[in-house]
Amino acid sequence: MTATRTPPRLALAITVASLMAALTLTPAQADDGPSVPPGTEPSATAPVEVDPNDPDLKLPEGATLAEPKVLDIKQVVEDQSGDERREDTNADVKFALQAEVLFGKDSAKLNSEAKARISAIAAEIKNQNATRIRVFGFTDNLGSYAHGRTLSRQRANAVQDVLDQELKDSGITYEVRGYSEDYPIASNSTESGRKKNRRVEVSFPRGEN
Repeated sequence: MTATRTPPRLALAITVASLMAALTLTPAQADDGPSVPPGTEPSATAPVEVDPNDPDLKLPEGATLAEPKVLDIKQVVEDQSGDERREDTNADVKFALQAEVLFGKDSAKLNSEAKARISAIAAEIKNQNATRIRVFGFTDNLGSYAHGRTLSRQRANAVQDVLDQELKDSGITYEVRGYSEDYPIASNSTESGRKKNRRVEVSFPRGEN
């Protein structure tokens, strides 16, 4: 049996096409729905131009290159208990605090240890010189959607109030929303997943310092 040898240029084209396809895959989402609320999508753009006519990138006849794009580099740090999660990208910083460490069950009243956690976030906001802050509340899928919408907004308001007291800066703009069970970050089919989904997120642009 005679082996068929792939021409070098075609082999290179296949490799490049495979690489471009790998780079354009969409990250997996939680199986309950999308995990990125509107207005918080990655903002990176592709600064590098690719010449499709470059002989080293010659594609098989009829093939075209996909649009190039740069994906956000994301660093995620979560404490051992999972109570607090920090995500850093090239553009933003986001903290996610589980509702249980801030509030009682089905309550929007902050508990005794909540202020210290929120104060630590306020310190990072100052460090980044951020003037636009998003505070979003989320629940799991238990109970009615309407109740979750109200509770998640009340919890977001409570966290925003403490941030406002800590920062004392009239130049800061807040965007405060309650999303109920929308945009889960874990499956609602288990209690551990629902616990992750019951959260308040605080996000803001990364500074240049």
